[in-house]
This record gives sequence, C-alpha cells and structure tokens, in this order.
Amino acid sequence: MKIVAVASGKGGVGKSTVSLNLARALVALEYAVGLLDADIYGPDIPLMLGIKRTRELKTWTLGVNPRFGRVALQPVERLGLKVMSVGFLLAEHQPLTMPGMLVDLVARQLIQDVAWGELDYLIVDLPPGTADLQQQLFARSDLTGAIVVVGPQDAAHLDARKLVTMLRDADVPVLGAVENMSGLRCPHCGERIEVFPPVDEERSLLREIPLLGSVPLDPAYAQLNGVPPAFAEIAGAVAQALQ
Repeated sequence: MKIVAVASGKGGVGKSTVSLNLARALVALEYAVGLLDADIYGPDIPLMLGIKRTRELKTWTLGVNPRFGRVALQPVERLGLKVMSVGFLLAEHQPLTMPGMLVDLVARQLIQDVAWGELDYLIVDLPPGTADLQQQLFARSDLTGAIVVVGPQDAAHLDARKLVTMLRDADVPVLGAVENMSGLRCPHCGERIEVFPPVDEERSLLREIPLLGSVPLDPAYAQLNGVPPAFAEIAGAVAQALQ
C-alpha cells in the first residue's frame, strides 16, 4: 500500500477537496483506495460526502481493549472509496476536547486500527500547518510521499515553504504542489481572470518543488461542495489537474 499525504501550510486552501478528488481519480483508474481524514480538530470529509452524525460520543477507547485486543474501526464506503474520519465518531457539532498529549494516540488509532483491507493507495488528508500531530505522523508512518496544496497568495506560499522544510527534515519525499483557486474563467466571454495578484517570486513555493497542476476557481464546482455527482463531470481543467 502506498501512503500519500496531502498537506498544506495553512487552512482554507482546498486541501480536503484535492485529497478527496485525488482519491477519486485513483479509483477511476481502477485502484483500491482508502481516504483518511486526519484533521482531528476540523474534519471536513464527512460534510463533503454528505455524512452527518448527530449522536454525541461519550467515551473514547484508546489503545488495546484487555478483553478483545485491538478493536478495528470500520471505514465507511462512499464513491468507491474506503473512508475514515474522526467526524464519523463525533457528532457534527461536537468538538474534540481531548488533551493534546492524547491526540497523537487518536491519530495513531485512525491509521493503525482501521480495517482498510487490501489497498493500493491510502490518501491522508492532513491538518494544516506544522504542529506536533503532523510531525508524529511523518515519523511513524511509512509515507510514499506528500503533495502540498497551496493557494495563489503570498501568505499561502510562505507557509507552504515552511511545511516543505519540515517534510524534508522528516525525509518525506515531496511529490510536488497543487495550486488551488488559480484564476477564474469568465462565464460570458471565457477570458481568464486573475483574482489574486501574482505571488512574489521570493516567496513562491514553486521555486523549490514542481507544480503538478493548477485548479481554477469555478462557482458551479464550488456549489457541489467539492464533490461532483460523477468524477467525469468535473470541468476539464479541474479534471486534468487532479488526474
């Protein structure tokens, strides 16, 4: 199984959208794919898949059950994917209030104690930033590589470069970058509109790693919450970037 992490230096750049549709692109190529939403504090994959839990979780069993040993969590199957998220265990409105020292155990449980079955790829949607959780995951998981998602803004590129430094320090291969929200095509004349000013060359992430693809802004796509009814129906530019 090849484990590919999808990471970002800051939130709000579309990392979960890229994670989900990258996983769907691999399914379209007839691979067996799992998707792990590892954003412990802000899981978005359940919302994107239309899955809502209303009952609050009262207790969380960590580690080994003395009677049954390790109890495997069952992934949810959607869109040809096997998916696991902390959002499947907590109510949609329920925050994770666990002490920081235990959050690493939760992340480890979501990776090691899920009944994934036989997979070709596991796509891991990481929390944004460079905190302890990401560092622990890099240290304890045999990652094939990482894809960095960035928006077309100076701040996003600057934070992403810090993330790339952390990935390299952890000996995680950086596969490249996906720039999301890159330009908008006018629905009337078809002309490309640059919504954001050009990123300063000194701060550009693309000085350090290759650009795998640019995903344009598309209001019609955004209304679908990042999940088109069928992968083939994604607008051409989006599909090419994700494939």
